[in-house]
Amino acid sequence: MGEVARIGSQLKRAMEGGAWHGPALLELLADVSAERAAARPVPGAHGIWEIVLHIAAWQNFAAGAVEGGAMPVDLADGANWPPVADASREAWRGTVAEVGAAGKRLRDALRRFSDEDLERTVPGREYNFYFLLHGVAQHGLYHAGQVALLKKAPAENL
Repeated sequence: MGEVARIGSQLKRAMEGGAWHGPALLELLADVSAERAAARPVPGAHGIWEIVLHIAAWQNFAAGAVEGGAMPVDLADGANWPPVADASREAWRGTVAEVGAAGKRLRDALRRFSDEDLERTVPGREYNFYFLLHGVAQHGLYHAGQVALLKKAPAENL
């Protein structure tokens, strides 16, 4: 198995399941209600919904770069932390589907990538694709850990 395939496997395990560390992101989200997702039980911290939108954004940024586009330069416009515009149950289901689709988009794009491509510089950045892709996997797992903790917040904090 080449490095690109290993990275793709790690991205899939982190998103869908079979990860060594415990539940993957989509496993963690399976029983999260829209109300809990929209809640911000820790003052000054992002809630589950915001975190999931953020993970999806970075999966899509990376997929776009792998597909040949440039990474966004200015993330101040809400692209980095997209706002929750609609806190309905249907919108939450859509957000969960969106993060799953973003992960799949990235993995699908990687299927057209070679191990040699990992050494190329990411358009719009000063680092290579190897660094980006490992970073995206680490980033998703970091935030999945936050989701796991936020799920445990007492109901009175919601």
